Formats: sequence, structure tokens, C-alpha cells
Amino acid sequence: MAELDALDLALLTALRENPRAGVLQLSRITRVARATVQARLDRMEQSGVITGYGPDVDVAAAGFGVLAFVTLEITQGALDRVREDLAAIPGVLEAHAITGSGDVLCAVAATSNADLQQTLLRIDNSPSVARSTSAIALSTVIRRRDLPLLTSRPATRASRSPAFR
Repeated sequence: MAELDALDLALLTALRENPRAGVLQLSRITRVARATVQARLDRMEQSGVITGYGPDVDVAAAGFGVLAFVTLEITQGALDRVREDLAAIPGVLEAHAITGSGDVLCAVAATSNADLQQTLLRIDNSPSVARSTSAIALSTVIRRRDLPLLTSRPATRASRSPAFR
């Protein structure tokens, strides 16, 4: 998908504000025909802009109140093996290959510092992990968000739809 236009952004905003809204409700919110809304959502799904509609879960509220960021230095060419090892550890929320002093950055959640220590030991147990460094998050300053980024770029005009202005 090349660019998001004003209607795409309006639909994404409406979905963020009303995550359980159906196509009919979204068409009412954006004042666009239901078929247009469905076509736009389908296009954004197929292009990978919309990746899911599942609930956003606050793992801290679910009992996993310790969050840490772990930087891994891995052995040369071991990214696929590390991916498999990390995927087998439930406390690893996400992992990204990075540039800089480390090779992989992980977000890890745990119920306590002792639970975090056990998760870190499991990570370090991977034969592909040469070294790890962790930092415990004290608080969240800004939660993961996407709309400010998407709306920061001037949107192209929506293709003609009489009800959308």
C-alpha cells in the first residue's frame, strides 16, 4: 500500500476509538457507504496495514507487572536459531534484530523479579546467545501507538465518495 489517504486515516482512527465497531457502525462514524468501508478495510488488511482486530492486552493488569528490555549478542549467523529459542519462552513478548552494540532486543514480561530471573536464565541458556544485558522498565512513559505517526504525514485526498468530507 503506497499511502494512506484521509478516508483510510479516518477509518483507522474510528477503529482505535471504537475497537469493537462493525462495518455498519464505521460507515456511520465516517459517513461513508458500508461497501466503501468494507473495501477500504479489505485493502488495508491485504496490504498488511491492518494486522489484526484482537484485543489489546495489558500484561501488567493480567499479573505480569515486571517489564524488562533485554539486549542479546548472538553468535554469527544464529538469528533463526535464536528466533526459535525465544519463541519457546512465553515471557518473551517481542524480539527485534537491531543495529548497534547488540544483535537482538527483546521485551520480556514476568510476574516478579524472581520470575524475570528465571526467564533471563532460559534466554541465556540458548547456545546461540553469547551475552545478554537487561534493563527493568520502571514505568511506561508512552505506550505503543501508531496514529500520531500515520497522521503526521499529509494525507492524500480520499477518492471521491459523496458522503465523506
